[in-house]
Amino acid sequence: MLTARSAGRLQSVMAELPGQSRAVAADVTDPDAISSVMEAAAKEFGPVDIVVANAGVYIANKFWLSDPGDIESLISTNVTGVMRTVHAAITSMLPRGTGDIVVTNSVSGYQSIHWEPVYSASKHALRAFVEGVRRQLVGTGVRLGTIAPGLVHTELWSAVDEMTVNDQIGKTTGIRPRDVAEAVIFMLTRPRHVTVRDLVILPSDQAI
Repeated sequence: MLTARSAGRLQSVMAELPGQSRAVAADVTDPDAISSVMEAAAKEFGPVDIVVANAGVYIANKFWLSDPGDIESLISTNVTGVMRTVHAAITSMLPRGTGDIVVTNSVSGYQSIHWEPVYSASKHALRAFVEGVRRQLVGTGVRLGTIAPGLVHTELWSAVDEMTVNDQIGKTTGIRPRDVAEAVIFMLTRPRHVTVRDLVILPSDQAI
Protein backbone atom coordinates (compact mmCIF):
# COMPACT_ATOMS: atom_id res chain seq x y z
CA MET A 1 0.00 0.00 0.00
CA LEU A 2 1.50 3.29 -1.13
CA THR A 3 0.40 6.70 0.01
CA ALA A 4 1.57 10.22 -0.79
CA ARG A 5 0.02 13.50 -1.85
CA SER A 6 0.36 13.02 -5.61
CA ALA A 7 -1.95 10.42 -7.15
CA GLY A 8 -0.17 10.61 -10.50
CA ARG A 9 3.24 9.92 -9.07
CA LEU A 10 1.90 7.08 -6.98
CA GLN A 11 0.59 5.45 -10.13
CA SER A 12 4.02 5.80 -11.72
CA VAL A 13 5.65 4.01 -8.79
CA MET A 14 3.02 1.26 -8.84
CA ALA A 15 3.76 0.63 -12.51
CA GLU A 16 7.33 -0.30 -11.58
CA LEU A 17 6.45 -2.65 -8.72
CA PRO A 18 6.14 -6.42 -9.03
CA GLY A 19 3.16 -8.13 -7.48
CA GLN A 20 0.00 -6.66 -6.07
CA SER A 21 -0.06 -3.06 -4.92
CA ARG A 22 -2.50 -0.25 -4.35
CA ALA A 23 -2.11 3.50 -3.94
CA VAL A 24 -4.20 6.00 -1.99
CA ALA A 25 -3.50 9.70 -2.32
CA ALA A 26 -3.43 11.31 1.13
CA ASP A 27 -1.82 14.14 3.04
CA VAL A 28 -0.58 13.38 6.55
CA THR A 29 -1.53 16.89 7.64
CA ASP A 30 -5.19 15.86 7.19
CA PRO A 31 -6.39 14.42 10.52
CA ASP A 32 -8.58 11.81 8.81
CA ALA A 33 -6.27 10.79 5.98
CA ILE A 34 -4.09 8.20 7.71
CA SER A 35 -7.05 6.34 9.23
CA SER A 36 -8.53 6.07 5.76
CA VAL A 37 -5.27 4.71 4.35
CA MET A 38 -4.98 2.13 7.13
CA GLU A 39 -8.56 1.02 6.57
CA ALA A 40 -7.97 0.70 2.83
CA ALA A 41 -4.78 -1.29 3.42
CA ALA A 42 -6.51 -3.70 5.80
CA LYS A 43 -9.40 -4.18 3.38
CA GLU A 44 -7.08 -4.84 0.44
CA PHE A 45 -4.32 -6.90 2.06
CA GLY A 46 -5.48 -7.93 5.54
CA PRO A 47 -4.05 -6.84 8.90
CA VAL A 48 -1.27 -4.27 8.62
CA ASP A 49 2.09 -5.81 9.57
CA ILE A 50 4.54 -3.04 8.63
CA VAL A 51 4.25 0.74 8.46
CA VAL A 52 7.04 2.99 7.22
CA ALA A 53 6.39 6.63 8.14
CA ASN A 54 8.39 8.62 5.61
CA ALA A 55 6.64 11.98 5.27
CA GLY A 56 8.85 15.05 5.32
CA VAL A 57 9.40 18.55 3.93
CA TYR A 58 12.50 20.71 4.19
CA ILE A 59 13.48 24.28 5.04
CA ALA A 60 17.06 25.55 4.99
CA ASN A 61 17.44 29.21 5.90
CA LYS A 62 18.29 31.58 8.70
CA PHE A 63 15.44 31.14 11.14
CA TRP A 64 14.36 34.81 11.09
CA LEU A 65 14.17 34.72 7.30
CA SER A 66 11.89 31.68 7.22
CA ASP A 67 8.20 32.26 6.57
CA PRO A 68 6.11 31.38 9.67
CA GLY A 69 3.60 29.61 7.44
CA ASP A 70 6.35 27.40 6.02
CA ILE A 71 7.53 26.61 9.55
CA GLU A 72 4.03 25.60 10.60
CA SER A 73 3.63 23.46 7.49
CA LEU A 74 6.93 21.69 8.16
CA ILE A 75 6.02 20.86 11.76
CA SER A 76 2.57 19.70 10.68
CA THR A 77 4.11 17.28 8.19
CA ASN A 78 7.37 16.20 9.82
CA VAL A 79 6.15 15.90 13.38
CA THR A 80 2.35 15.87 13.71
CA GLY A 81 1.82 13.92 10.50
CA VAL A 82 4.30 11.24 11.54
CA MET A 83 2.72 11.04 14.99
CA ARG A 84 -0.68 10.50 13.38
CA THR A 85 0.76 7.73 11.23
CA VAL A 86 2.42 5.98 14.18
CA HIS A 87 -0.76 6.34 16.26
CA ALA A 88 -2.86 4.69 13.55
CA ALA A 89 -0.30 1.91 13.12
CA ILE A 90 -0.06 1.11 16.82
CA THR A 91 -3.85 1.13 17.21
CA SER A 92 -4.05 -1.45 14.43
CA MET A 93 -1.20 -3.64 15.67
CA LEU A 94 -1.71 -3.78 19.43
CA PRO A 95 -4.76 -6.10 19.41
CA ARG A 96 -2.72 -8.68 17.45
CA GLY A 97 0.39 -8.27 19.57
CA THR A 98 2.75 -7.89 16.63
CA GLY A 99 3.90 -5.40 14.01
CA ASP A 100 6.77 -3.21 12.89
CA ILE A 101 6.91 0.57 12.53
CA VAL A 102 9.90 2.37 11.04
CA VAL A 103 10.08 6.15 11.18
CA THR A 104 12.33 8.02 8.75
CA ASN A 105 14.33 10.54 10.72
CA SER A 106 17.61 12.21 9.71
CA VAL A 107 21.12 12.65 10.99
CA SER A 108 19.81 16.19 11.67
CA GLY A 109 17.88 14.65 14.56
CA TYR A 110 21.12 13.57 16.22
CA GLN A 111 22.95 16.89 16.10
CA SER A 112 21.84 20.48 15.63
CA ILE A 113 22.70 21.57 12.10
CA HIS A 114 22.89 25.33 11.92
CA TRP A 115 21.86 25.86 8.29
CA GLU A 116 18.56 24.00 8.80
CA PRO A 117 17.45 24.77 12.39
CA VAL A 118 13.71 24.29 11.80
CA TYR A 119 14.18 20.99 9.98
CA SER A 120 16.69 19.85 12.59
CA ALA A 121 14.29 20.74 15.39
CA SER A 122 11.54 18.65 13.78
CA LYS A 123 13.89 15.67 13.56
CA HIS A 124 15.01 16.08 17.18
CA ALA A 125 11.34 16.02 18.13
CA LEU A 126 10.85 12.78 16.20
CA ARG A 127 13.82 11.19 17.90
CA ALA A 128 12.40 11.97 21.35
CA PHE A 129 8.93 10.84 20.30
CA VAL A 130 10.05 7.50 18.87
CA GLU A 131 12.26 6.69 21.84
CA GLY A 132 9.49 7.47 24.33
CA VAL A 133 6.84 5.47 22.48
CA ARG A 134 9.23 2.57 21.88
CA ARG A 135 9.67 2.23 25.63
CA GLN A 136 5.90 2.34 26.13
CA LEU A 137 5.58 -0.53 23.64
CA VAL A 138 7.96 -2.85 25.50
CA GLY A 139 6.19 -6.17 26.03
CA THR A 140 3.46 -5.55 23.45
CA GLY A 141 5.11 -7.33 20.50
CA VAL A 142 5.08 -4.13 18.43
CA ARG A 143 8.53 -2.89 17.40
CA LEU A 144 9.32 0.76 16.68
CA GLY A 145 12.60 2.09 15.32
CA THR A 146 14.18 4.95 13.42
CA ILE A 147 16.21 5.10 10.21
CA ALA A 148 18.30 8.28 10.12
CA PRO A 149 20.08 8.97 6.82
CA GLY A 150 22.59 11.64 5.94
CA LEU A 151 22.65 13.10 2.43
CA VAL A 152 20.38 11.05 0.18
CA HIS A 153 19.88 11.91 -3.46
CA THR A 154 16.16 12.60 -3.49
CA GLU A 155 14.29 15.66 -4.64
CA LEU A 156 13.68 16.76 -1.05
CA TRP A 157 16.68 19.03 -1.49
CA SER A 158 19.37 17.29 -3.54
CA ALA A 159 20.00 16.97 -7.27
CA VAL A 160 18.51 13.80 -8.73
CA ASP A 161 19.73 13.73 -12.34
CA GLU A 162 21.65 10.52 -12.97
CA MET A 163 24.95 12.15 -13.96
CA THR A 164 25.11 14.27 -10.79
CA VAL A 165 24.05 11.39 -8.58
CA ASN A 166 26.66 9.06 -10.06
CA ASP A 167 29.31 11.73 -9.56
CA GLN A 168 28.41 12.19 -5.90
CA ILE A 169 28.19 8.45 -5.32
CA GLY A 170 31.64 8.11 -6.87
CA LYS A 171 32.97 10.72 -4.45
CA THR A 172 31.20 8.87 -1.59
CA THR A 173 29.51 12.10 -0.51
CA GLY A 174 25.95 10.92 -1.10
CA ILE A 175 23.85 7.75 -0.98
CA ARG A 176 20.92 6.47 -3.01
CA PRO A 177 17.35 5.90 -1.80
CA ARG A 178 17.96 2.19 -2.46
CA ASP A 179 20.72 2.23 0.17
CA VAL A 180 18.26 3.52 2.73
CA ALA A 181 15.58 1.04 1.65
CA GLU A 182 18.00 -1.85 2.09
CA ALA A 183 18.82 -0.61 5.60
CA VAL A 184 15.08 -0.52 6.41
CA ILE A 185 14.73 -4.09 5.17
CA PHE A 186 17.60 -5.07 7.46
CA MET A 187 15.74 -3.55 10.42
CA LEU A 188 12.51 -5.30 9.54
CA THR A 189 14.05 -8.73 9.03
CA ARG A 190 15.73 -9.04 12.42
CA PRO A 191 14.32 -11.88 14.54
CA ARG A 192 11.50 -10.84 16.83
CA HIS A 193 13.74 -10.78 19.90
CA VAL A 194 15.87 -8.05 18.27
CA THR A 195 14.90 -4.37 17.85
CA VAL A 196 17.03 -1.92 15.90
CA ARG A 197 16.22 1.22 17.86
CA ASP A 198 18.22 3.69 15.72
CA LEU A 199 20.09 3.16 12.49
CA VAL A 200 22.12 6.16 11.27
CA ILE A 201 23.29 5.67 7.68
CA LEU A 202 25.70 8.16 6.11
CA PRO A 203 27.76 8.56 2.95
CA SER A 204 31.28 7.42 3.80
CA ASP A 205 32.73 10.89 3.24
CA GLN A 206 29.97 13.12 4.48
CA ALA A 207 31.73 15.28 7.04
CA ILE A 208 28.91 15.68 9.52
